[in-house]
Amino acid sequence: MEDRRRLPEAFCMRMEGLLGAEWNAFLASYDENRYYGLRRNPLKSSAERFMEQMPYALEKVSWAEEGYYYGTEDHPGKDVLHEAGLYYIQEPSAMAVAQILDPQPGERVLDLCAAPGGKSTQIAGRMRGEGLLVANEVIPDRAGILSQNVERMGIKNCVVCNEEPERMAERFPGFFDRIVVDAPCSGEGMFRKDETAVEQWSEAHVQMCADRQLMILREAAKMLRLGGVLVYSTCTFAPDENEGVISRFVEERDDFVIEEVPHDTAFAPGREEWTAQPAPGLERTMRLWPHRLKGEGHYIARLRRSGRKEEAVSDSVWSHGRISGGRDRRRTDVKQKKQAEVLQEFLVKELGLGEDWLAEQRGRVELFGEQLYLVPEEMIPVQGMKIRRPGLHLATEKKNRLEPAHALALALTTAETDRSLELSQEEAVRYLRGESLVCDSRKGWTLLTYRGYPLGFGKASGGQMKNHYPKGLRKSLF
Repeated sequence: MEDRRRLPEAFCMRMEGLLGAEWNAFLASYDENRYYGLRRNPLKSSAERFMEQMPYALEKVSWAEEGYYYGTEDHPGKDVLHEAGLYYIQEPSAMAVAQILDPQPGERVLDLCAAPGGKSTQIAGRMRGEGLLVANEVIPDRAGILSQNVERMGIKNCVVCNEEPERMAERFPGFFDRIVVDAPCSGEGMFRKDETAVEQWSEAHVQMCADRQLMILREAAKMLRLGGVLVYSTCTFAPDENEGVISRFVEERDDFVIEEVPHDTAFAPGREEWTAQPAPGLERTMRLWPHRLKGEGHYIARLRRSGRKEEAVSDSVWSHGRISGGRDRRRTDVKQKKQAEVLQEFLVKELGLGEDWLAEQRGRVELFGEQLYLVPEEMIPVQGMKIRRPGLHLATEKKNRLEPAHALALALTTAETDRSLELSQEEAVRYLRGESLVCDSRKGWTLLTYRGYPLGFGKASGGQMKNHYPKGLRKSLF
């Protein structure tokens, strides 16, 4: 077959030996068209409203509550609604990971290898703005992309970190209720969509990935509360990176058990015979095969740390890194309080938010340089950590004034302000390009919306709406 000639021969030999009678069907899947998916953002819209407003023919993804397939002829990434954060474009199989994690509002959740943000934003939607989500990415450029996606989806309760797993484990011992480790892998499950993954593949790379994955999993385990849930996933077929990693891990950590979880009928069980040291419960892990379902290859295991949540580490261990006491601490507290008062006045008088808006948010106002953030109330002090986004960016200090942050606009709804302006599609496209718009006689900061969804801020004066869409995000959709 043509595909066997373009796939690594060692990969083909291994997969043929593993799959036996299913090998031909698996290989034939490389001749089939890929499936494209997007995921509704429940922070922005209900399922009913979403389906009414989407201009594309969508088909439900059976294993993801918010997931849909869209046609190859459609281009939802070039739509104003995409820029408004109404949905996230994501490979359909990848949507199963957060579904199996099953995060709940009010919990502490960690996405340890989070870029570009598909799983983090899906988790945030499930949390409904309650609790704490920490999304970490070790590679700085990818952490920046992750932060942008968190912003676009209007997420208030997420902190974006740029740390090594070992550093995260030092700061968050026994802290999280749920953790997802979507581990860096050899990418065999993406061969159909990513030629680079094919070119970079080697047996040595597979083994290197497996060793690195076990290291990451060890560090993640240190951050999980007793009774907590850890979901491990990859987008590869290699047993060494899947069943092999889980077997090695549970052999080391007898306080972790592999859980059976509700799953789609198209998923296949993990295979204990594919690893040299089979562990109890490997058949409860899940494999997603491209010849069995409408998606790419994935592996998912759900683990629970035995013990009761009440036995978790005392909160006192998370006090390290706080601003030191004494005169410096008092000065900081006074400055933060004064700045919060200035911010409150700005939000009410210049942005048209309600008097109680800031008080109703689940977080504390903190100043980082010239930037004001709403830090989630359950987040530990961030001093000494590499942080890309310490929470919801509210405003920037300028000379004797504040300027609202773009992230704040995307986190608002039209019901929260009396200063919004609905744009036509043509006006919205022009706004995203960075152009000024003609407006009525209004003055001052205005939340600009499209079909009821915020796009960003503008500032009106003399019949003109000055564009404040961030220069780094400006784009031409058509």
